[in-house]
This record gives sequence, structure tokens and C-alpha cells, in this order.
Amino acid sequence: MDCREADVSSHQPEEDVKVELQKLLRVNIDVGQERESQKDSTVETSSESTDSERDCQTPSVFSIDKSMGDINNEECQTLRVSSSNKCEMDVDGEQESQSPRVPSMTASGAGILVKDEEVTFVIPKVGMEFESEDHAYKCYSRYAVLEGFSIRKDFVNKSRINGAVVSRRYTCYRQGYRPAKHNVNVRKSQQETRTGCLAHMTIARQPNGRFRVTHFETKHNHEFVTQSTTHMLPSQKRLTFAQAVEADLINSSRMDGKPKLGMGFDSEDHAYEFYNAYAGQVGFSVRKDYVNRSKIDGAVASRRFTCFREGYRQKDKRDLNVKRSRKETRIGCLAQLVISRQSDGKYRVTHFEEKHNHDLVAACRVRMLRSQKRLAVSQVAEGNVQNVFTIQPKSTFELPHNAVGDEHGYNPIDYKSKLSFKHTREMKEGEVERIQQYFRSKQLKNPSFIYVMQLDAEDQITNIFWADSKMVVDYSDFGDVVCFDTTYKVVKDGRPFSPFIGVNHHKQMVIFGGAILYDDTVESFKWLFQTFVEVMSRKRPKTILTDQDAVLAEAIAFALPGTLHRICVWHMYQKALKQLHHMFVSSDCFKNDLCSCFFDHEEEEDFIHAWKVMLDVYGLWENEWLNEIFKDREKWATAYRRHIFCADIRRAQLCECFTANLRKYLKSDSDVLLFFKQLGKMVNDWHYKELEANYDMNQQMPKLMGDVILLKHARDVYTPKIFELFQQEYEACLNIVINQCTGSGSLFEYKVSFYGQLREYTVIYNLSDETVMCSCMKFEYMGVLCSHALKVLDYRNIKILPDHYILKRWTRDARV
Repeated sequence: MDCREADVSSHQPEEDVKVELQKLLRVNIDVGQERESQKDSTVETSSESTDSERDCQTPSVFSIDKSMGDINNEECQTLRVSSSNKCEMDVDGEQESQSPRVPSMTASGAGILVKDEEVTFVIPKVGMEFESEDHAYKCYSRYAVLEGFSIRKDFVNKSRINGAVVSRRYTCYRQGYRPAKHNVNVRKSQQETRTGCLAHMTIARQPNGRFRVTHFETKHNHEFVTQSTTHMLPSQKRLTFAQAVEADLINSSRMDGKPKLGMGFDSEDHAYEFYNAYAGQVGFSVRKDYVNRSKIDGAVASRRFTCFREGYRQKDKRDLNVKRSRKETRIGCLAQLVISRQSDGKYRVTHFEEKHNHDLVAACRVRMLRSQKRLAVSQVAEGNVQNVFTIQPKSTFELPHNAVGDEHGYNPIDYKSKLSFKHTREMKEGEVERIQQYFRSKQLKNPSFIYVMQLDAEDQITNIFWADSKMVVDYSDFGDVVCFDTTYKVVKDGRPFSPFIGVNHHKQMVIFGGAILYDDTVESFKWLFQTFVEVMSRKRPKTILTDQDAVLAEAIAFALPGTLHRICVWHMYQKALKQLHHMFVSSDCFKNDLCSCFFDHEEEEDFIHAWKVMLDVYGLWENEWLNEIFKDREKWATAYRRHIFCADIRRAQLCECFTANLRKYLKSDSDVLLFFKQLGKMVNDWHYKELEANYDMNQQMPKLMGDVILLKHARDVYTPKIFELFQQEYEACLNIVINQCTGSGSLFEYKVSFYGQLREYTVIYNLSDETVMCSCMKFEYMGVLCSHALKVLDYRNIKILPDHYILKRWTRDARV
């Protein structure tokens, strides 16, 4: 038989091994012939079969054989290589090098005794004696592990008088065959491991109380495992587990943050809390997987906790009828922790897999994980808020020194742009002083917070602008389109608050800065826009959306040259609600029809038709205000000037959501500090929603409508919200037909229409640079290709979305 040593750094000559083995194997060889032991006629034996598995054991949990009982920690030590040259196995059960074969003894083996106190490796032989059956099992188990197979306890014969073991057999773990069972309903059958191997060792108790090897079969009918996989053998796992339990008992007073094999817990809940805390530090969420319960008392026998991305989602037959399916989160991660209840009542770690097959969550987003949310809630309920995960602040944004003030002494007052007249709006007494005090405290807490003030002719603070580092960063990423909100003008006795608003790559609202204007003349707006650009590192927006106001138009033309100005349709809608409020009393449907007319028509023909129908139905042909705004429809209606990029900021909910939460705080008689507090709460909520969207984006992939290369590429590039819009356009292009195609050189003109409809769209394709332009101008307006253009690209066999049609502001890397 061979002997493979574990953790031996160098090979020794065979002669040296023989000498060392003679020192190693401390045996007492009886040269005289041993007398035949007389059988005890009063002792009768009965064969009892012991089951080595638990009542409720699954294939992935390696539990200790019931017949072993409690593993004695002193008996299950690993073999050690020391100055006395004892064989060793490391904790992981892996073998670093292979030693030469151990020479077998020439003696017959009769009378060889392995003493209780000598925990060594020996090759079993017929006639070898052990002081107990446990020592025999230990010897055979270590021999098997080093050879490359595992053993199991087979039958046992016990005395009917005192129940003592008379004989026992240990077999190879591949002995016998699995009984045939009618498991028709089993989805996944267990892997077949038994091959009928006959290798075994049988021991019998002698009159002197020792156990002698009566039969030893060494031949196997299967291959041994390799050294790299020896640690996966059940025998080695049991040895490793016993050794880990011993180490845990020694260090029971100290519990590190990382799970370890053999670590004990008082309950399964304690084990879950520990693993969940570890998961929060690492960056993943924990899911409770299977549980095995005792058939006797129903108590938990073993439990597995897995990573939340474990396994794969099963295919649901209802998926065909689901319009919007859930995003896929499971990707087969194998990270897990398995615990089993031991005889002392404690739950110990029997298996721990640390590696994940996916990226872990950043520390700033850990609190959004499902299991970590529960942990945070429980901590808050217990009053322990110190351990609740908080958003990590970004590095302080360095504002330009030439914006306002300097690094030695901050002076927020802009004396260079002093007004030559007194402010036009009255301010509440003491309100400016309270605002100044609030801003000073903000700047003490956050030096990157910036605020600028403008004086009037009487040196009174008239206009104020402020922004923090997060707002500046948001503008640098998404400041191509800005909506300047002047809702305070339509609110009676409203506080003159005007924010700069935009949308991020998830189409969520972000704020770039705020202003309080006690003067709304053109000079004040010029100062505000110039200050805004100066604070934002002199970067002007591509498009600015405002209310219909001649004063604003003049100020923008002066302070923001090169910026496209468009009247925001939402502001026009707000004015319409105020001008036509009497119509809401006489008709319940008027508001819905008015909203549809303002927001739901992207084609000029559709818009004009809807407008005329509304005037006819409600008898508004003589309304002067409606006639006036219809004359200026090209300045505000979404069906016009679609060459101006607006990032799809046209929906009422963008600003309506903003003002609805601040409406009661915008009243001039309310406390200004309550207004700032509510505004700060709203901004923090927006930041948190973006973190949630970023987390979902990194952990879940939107479901594809089909196995389409173009969609797969777009899904990897776009954020889920933008990909949803893109996929809708692609789905619509499947119903589009090409009616006509004409070409001239590298330019091709296509006439396309939806199947069964008369309206045609013109799509021009340039073969030289693979550019496409549609008459609907959806890409120019919102930055996502329309269904008409996608139809032409597909017709031209372009299966990957060209890079020049992927706007960075809509991608997953928008903030990179």
C-alpha cells in the first residue's frame, strides 16, 4: 500500500523513509505464537445496521455519521510533521507533496498493537490490534484519505448482554449499490456514487478487550481521487471539521468577523445574524435557503444561508402573459454558509464558501441590500443607530477660486453686480438674516457649499443663489439640459424660489442649484444666469427651458450665448390651468383633454387636430388667451422645434412633483428655515433614489423581448430606464414596413409607415458614415433612436447600435 504524506516540503530517499517509519511505528511485536482465544459461549451477537446519514440530509450538507456520536476532539487531531517525523495533514486536507510509497511490513501483522496514546499513521494489516474501535476507525480513515478514497461505517455486531461492540466493518464509501426507489416526482436525482467496491476492513473484539483486524481487503474497482481534491472526501471533511471544532473551543471567547469552519452558534438566528453582518461588510445580501428539520421534535437539524444571487430563476409558464417581467437577479453564485446542530446543542459551521461569481456592492450602497435593510430596521428599533449603514460622502468638490471669495476669507456678497435700483418684491422682516445664518452653518459643515448674494441700490440683500458640491457634480454630468422653474409667479403670495432642475441617466429629477429672487427684473436674471455659469466652471447648458417671459428671454440671450432657449410646455400648462379654471367646474373631462392636448402629440398634424377638437367640444374658439398661445405654438408645443435636444423633459410630473411637495412651504408667511429643511429632505430623497437605481442597475438586468443582438448590446450600454424606452421603439419597428427606397450615391431615402396606416416617415441613410436621420426627429429631441430609424438599420443589416447614437448621459457609465 502507498502512503502519501501531507504538507511535506521535500522528498526523502526511500531508505530514509524506512528508517523514519521504524521510529514512527511504535509497535509491540509478540514473537511468540499467540494462543488461540476461546470463544465465550454465553455471548451471542446480533447484527445491527447503522445509518451514517441524518434523517433529513441533503446532498450538499456533509454531516457527521450518527454512529460516530460526538467526535472526540482529542482523538480527531490531524497528523503532524514535527521533529519526531510524524505524518501530517493540514487543516484543509490538501497535500502539498507526495512522499514515496511506504514499504509494507514483512511480518504477518499478528500481535501488532496501536496504543491509545499514539496518534500516528499506520497501514492496517490482518492481526493488527487497536485499543478501541474508534482508534481502528481513525487509523483506517487516515490511511484512506492519504490513499485517495473515503470510508463509511457499515454493519456492527453488539453483545445482547451488555451492548458492547463485538465486531464492526468499515468499507469504502463506494461500497454496494444504491437501493432502487420509485422517485418519479424527483426533479433532480442524486448523483450515483456507489459502484460495488469490495475494499473494507473488519475488526473483532478479543478477550483482552482489544480490537483485532480480522479481514483487510485493499483492492478497489474505481480510481482514487487526486491530491488536489482529497480535501473534498467526506472522511477528510469530518477530520477537518473535528479539528476546526477543537480550534473553536480553544478560541470560544473570540469571534472574528469572518465565518470559519467549526465556528459555533447558540441558535440558527445567531448564525444568520453573524453571516448577514459579514455580508454587509463584504457587500452582498443573504438569502435563507433550505432547512432540514428533525423528524422527532421538528427542531432545525441543518440550515444553509446563501448569497442572494444563488441559483437561477425557474421558468414560469405565466411569463408569456406578463407584460413587464421582473428583472433577473440570480446568476448561480455558490457563496454559502451551512450550519448543523451538534450533540451539544450548538450549531456549527460545516461548510463555508467564500467566493462569489459577481461584483460585490460598494459600501455606500450596502444599506439598499434586502437583508441589510432588515438589519438596519432592527437596529433602529433597538436604538442602535451607530451600526446602520450610511451613505459615504463623496470627495469635496473643488470649486474655482474665481467664482466668489477666496480660500482665506469667504465673502458671499457680489459687490460688482450691484443693482442700481431698489428690489421690486417685499421681503419678510428678518428673513434675509435668517437665510444668511443658515448658509453660514451649512458652509461650516461643508466647505464646498457655495452661496452668492446680490445687493440693490440701498445695499440690501436682494437676490441669493446657492449650490453644494453634489449639485455641481450633477450639473457636470447632466447639465446639457436645464429647466429654470419660476412657479412662484403663479402661486399667490409665493416665496420667490427658482431652482435649476434637470434629469439624470435614470430619468430622475436632479437639482443643480437654487435661487431666491426678491427682484425679477432683467438685470437680476442676468446676474443669476452669469453667477450660475461661473459656479458651474463656466460650462453653459446646451438647452434651457423656461416660462414664457420676455424678461427671461432677454436675460438668457445676454448671459447664455449659444444656449438654445425653449419655452417649457409644463409652464404653459400651468398657465392654462389658471386661465381656464372656470372650465373645471362645468366639465370633469376638460382637464384630461387639456393635458393630452399639451403633452401627448409629437406630430404637428395630430397636435393641430387635437387642439381644434378641444375648442369645438368645449366652445373655446372665442377665448383670447388660447388664441394667443396658439399663435406662438412653435415656441412651446412638443410637435415643433424638435431639433432642440430636451432630454425628454416634457412631462408634467417633473416639475409638478417638485412643487407639490414644496407648495405649502413656498408661502411667504411660512418659516424660511422650514422651507430649507423640506428642500434638503427632498434633495436627499432624490440622491437616495439614484443610489437605489444604480444598485438595481448593477444587480439586475432588464429582460429581453427576444434573443436579439441589437437589444443585447443596448442592454449592456443603456440604463434600465432608457433601455426600456429603446426596446419599446424596437418592438414598434417590427410593425413598420418600407414602402419605397431611392438612392443617390451614398445617400438612401426610405419611406416607411406602420402596417395598415397611411402616414409615412422619411428616413435618410448615409452609407459612408452609417448615419441615419428620421423626419420625426426623435433622436435629436430625446437622444434615443426612433422605431423608423431602427427599421432602416435592420434593413441595412446593422446589428450593433452605432456609437454615435449612444449618448453618454443615458448610459450606465454616465458618471464615469
